[in-house]
Amino acid sequence: MKSKGLGDSIDKITTATGIKKVVKALFGDDCGCEERRIKLNKLLPYKIECLNENEFNYLDTFDWNKQQLDRYDQQRLLGIYNRIFNLRHEASSCRTCWINILKELKIVYEEYKNNL
Repeated sequence: MKSKGLGDSIDKITTATGIKKVVKALFGDDCGCEERRIKLNKLLPYKIECLNENEFNYLDTFDWNKQQLDRYDQQRLLGIYNRIFNLRHEASSCRTCWINILKELKIVYEEYKNNL
């Protein structure tokens, strides 16, 4: 089953390593693990929002091979990126950061386009 958030990932790790068995043996079945898993999933979900129509149209006309991004493109791309990935990244002049943001946005855009 795919992890919905950090709680699921921790649950998988503790199960695979045997930590969960030890905790349950020491504290019983009601050790609080399930409640913590649910709480962590709510606090740190792995949820990606869908592109809205305006965002898709912008990305559909965006030149993915651009070597430099102007201020408008940076603001627009970062706004889309932060919304769909539920993040709060700030604008940066870091080229590697922008390359990574563009790669992730392109994956989402292409997946969305292929499923239209």
